[in-house]
Amino acid sequence: MSKNTEIVIRHLDKYYGKKQALTDVNLTIHKGMFGLLGRNGAGKTTLMKVLATLHEKQGGEVSICGIPVEHASAIRKITGYLPQDFSMYPNMSVYEAMDYLGVLSGLTKEERRKRIPGLLRQVNLQDNYRTKVKALSGGMKRRLGIAQAILHNPRVLIVDEPTAGLDPEERVRFRNLLCEIAQERIVILSTHIVGDIEATCENIAVLDDGRILFQGTVEELLHMVESKVYKAEISKKELPELKQKYIVTSMLALGNNVMVRFIAEKQPFAGASLCEAGVEDAYMYLMQGRGEGTCS
Repeated sequence: MSKNTEIVIRHLDKYYGKKQALTDVNLTIHKGMFGLLGRNGAGKTTLMKVLATLHEKQGGEVSICGIPVEHASAIRKITGYLPQDFSMYPNMSVYEAMDYLGVLSGLTKEERRKRIPGLLRQVNLQDNYRTKVKALSGGMKRRLGIAQAILHNPRVLIVDEPTAGLDPEERVRFRNLLCEIAQERIVILSTHIVGDIEATCENIAVLDDGRILFQGTVEELLHMVESKVYKAEISKKELPELKQKYIVTSMLALGNNVMVRFIAEKQPFAGASLCEAGVEDAYMYLMQGRGEGTCS
């Protein structure tokens, strides 16, 4: 692979008619797992489709491994894409679907014969090669989606909301698979599920309303809420007032009381104790204006 294994995005703008979907997006993404986190409608899918050359940008510059994104055919040769609404040839068997996609990708018969069995082993579908695609579970279909996305051995893999709707076991299996694949290429994981980012990514960006709110390491994001996350057991009657004053990140009912986890700039009352911050705490803090509305 080329030494240039990075994605560079500078001042990217994207419009749908008069609506601006992406505004002055600046990102640099290196080899390994990169997490793009944001709520539904934040612009994540739009950004993924620009990188996959499925949507054209209106402003700025984007290059993938040194190739300008305007060179769509060259970009597609080095990029694999798994969309959120992935589907493929339901009446074909797993092997037939992979073989057909290999033909479309320009792989020779010999290349397909060598690559497909290994890819099916990698995604743990080697025992399902004769199974019709429509008979696969949701998790199996997502794993097949990864296999087809890396069939042509791309330098970049773009994965959009891959674990939505999967059960916990499949989510873990899928995340482990992405981490394995990311050892030799760029893998961009776009999701609104904080746990997926926390479990897999060292470098992340947070997107909201088409703008980058944060780019850096998970450790740097956590630093934002260092010594600001508290937990306390309070009565249910006290909960509405606490929710008005602080960002509450979790609640657990305990009879007439509630164990709450919340963010405050300093200890708010005697019964509140500091606890270790998590990515979800930092994300909530960032999304609500870096503590605006919390008591100081």
